[in-house]
Amino acid sequence: MNETLPASPPAWTPTTQQVEAARITQFMKWLGDTRGLAFDDYDALWRWSVENVDAFWCALWDWAQIPSREPRGAALADAGMPGARWFPGVELNYVERAFQLASDARPAIVSRSESGPMAGRTRELSWAELRRQVAACAATLRRMGVTRGDRVAAFLPNTPETVVAFLATASVGAIWSVCSPDMGPLAVLDRFRQIEPKVLFAVDGYRYGGKPHDRRELIHHLLRELPSVAHLVFVPQLDTDANVQEYPHATAWRDAIAGNVPLQIENVPFDHPLWIVYSSGTTGMPKAIVHSHGGIVVEHVKLTALHLDLSPGDRFHWYASTNWIMWNCQLGGLLAGATLCLYDGNPTYPDAQALWRFVGETGVTFFGAGAAYFQGCLKSGVEPRAAADLSRLRAVGSTGSPLPPEAYAWILEHVGPVWIDAISGGTDFAGCFLAGVPTLPVYLGEMQCRCLGARVEAFDEAGHARIDEVGELVCTAPMPSMPLYFWRDEANRRYRESYFDMFPGIWRHGDWLCITPRGGAIIYGRSDATINRHGIRMGTSELYRAVESVPEVLDSLVVDLEYLGRASSMPLFVVLRPGVELTDALAQRIRARVREALSARHVPDEIHQVEAVPRTLSGKKMEVPIKRLLLGQPLEKVANPDTMVNPESLAWFAAFARARGGVQ
Repeated sequence: MNETLPASPPAWTPTTQQVEAARITQFMKWLGDTRGLAFDDYDALWRWSVENVDAFWCALWDWAQIPSREPRGAALADAGMPGARWFPGVELNYVERAFQLASDARPAIVSRSESGPMAGRTRELSWAELRRQVAACAATLRRMGVTRGDRVAAFLPNTPETVVAFLATASVGAIWSVCSPDMGPLAVLDRFRQIEPKVLFAVDGYRYGGKPHDRRELIHHLLRELPSVAHLVFVPQLDTDANVQEYPHATAWRDAIAGNVPLQIENVPFDHPLWIVYSSGTTGMPKAIVHSHGGIVVEHVKLTALHLDLSPGDRFHWYASTNWIMWNCQLGGLLAGATLCLYDGNPTYPDAQALWRFVGETGVTFFGAGAAYFQGCLKSGVEPRAAADLSRLRAVGSTGSPLPPEAYAWILEHVGPVWIDAISGGTDFAGCFLAGVPTLPVYLGEMQCRCLGARVEAFDEAGHARIDEVGELVCTAPMPSMPLYFWRDEANRRYRESYFDMFPGIWRHGDWLCITPRGGAIIYGRSDATINRHGIRMGTSELYRAVESVPEVLDSLVVDLEYLGRASSMPLFVVLRPGVELTDALAQRIRARVREALSARHVPDEIHQVEAVPRTLSGKKMEVPIKRLLLGQPLEKVANPDTMVNPESLAWFAAFARARGGVQ
């Protein structure tokens, strides 16, 4: 797989003032003043950070003034992967850093939700009130017998109550885990049964797109199936007068956060578990991934301060649900002193510009969302600047899937001349491998840089690093936020199989990556969903870009099917604009566009119209599960509907597979 970028000017270039004001510029000046280090450009800084791992993470710690009980020593005690040991002897707590930069000159949280007593209206929570609620909730947890290492689970949406519950849990040294209330019972139980929580926070329901979803019966079901739960904290959203007494050992949210008590923060070792998150796998039990207090603090300080350029005074919004790791990363804005702006509900309700109005009305300065959201705005003809005053917005972030060049161009034309910070990372390590900095130019379709401290390469099949060629995304040095372990993973078997099977001792992430000669990066899709046509391999994102440039096509999914004893086949499935039917003429235009943009060998063998492309709760196209389904694996073994945003979309593909003799 080779890719040569055409010569093109940058689509956005920072001004001198923007470069001087950037936090990464401040960091580089600090390195010069305190370490005697000078760097000609970002690439030189990145190379120093990955070739001097201990020095970089110690410098970040000192620059950010991360609080801990004992002064830090060396950063890296053991560089093995998996199993690297960081900052031995240090004790700290995520919550202490979260409040370190607090100031009541600005709110801690600004939020809007379709649910709750203030549905549709903006709420503000001061830093002082956030601290009071966290302290009271932590005291409630202690009265319930929660101590260091206990698990606290939550069935909650993206609201301030969830932030309070998380910070309270972390402050006592307990381990947090959350599922969004739009998840089905099997998916929730597959996660929470593994970790045996002592306390469950749960919401009675939620509204999405104006429709109520009552979850009270589901709470009863969860309590029956989770015998480890000794206490329930009931958070009413649909019915503020709901009877908490119908549940055993239940405490109402208003009582859980009542009173004024000092915030007691339990210092824990650097590698003490902070939270458990889950892989977005579509088959088998979800991997319960454990991250550490210290690892998340230093990684998220680096991400938010240096790669998102957040500082006190910023208002940070990343549209996410609590199922997505971007919810966790959004919380990292607190570590930079920024105000969190939370939105709970359908971003296109009551109309396609609803989320943009929230961004404008709350004065968001950094707005992030999944790439699919921006592509949807482009296809729908949304005009953000006509809907809202975006004068304070200076940066737009994107992740979840590759952001195509035309989406970059749409943002710059219809949102404004903002810095576009496209990032790529994963739930696996709750961070980013690739991101941006506001001191570099932006090129259409290209992430600006490899992240500091992330020794990322594109490997060929022989394990050699390549530039300007597409290869496997690997990380050849440890990062502090890599998992401590998977919960109940004996001898780290699943952990090793997940990331270290192809290149022992080197993290293989599962994406196709090209490092450009100028130091940028392009993701070409998942490496396990590769198109291999006549010996030429290609990431699926290239084909999607071509297909979805056809005006009638809203979304698409392609799978390359290689059968034993039969000719291979590559069907393409397209979602078309309302009222549009797939005619022979339209199919020919789609084929012609693929032939023109890619090559004749990548023209799909057949094209089918579908109502929707199956997607995970984090918005990723389910290429591999559909491929497995069409190759003959049973539906129940390839996809879990409870982990999907649109499980009803599976029925069409299952019927299609049966008609082809694919489903066993």
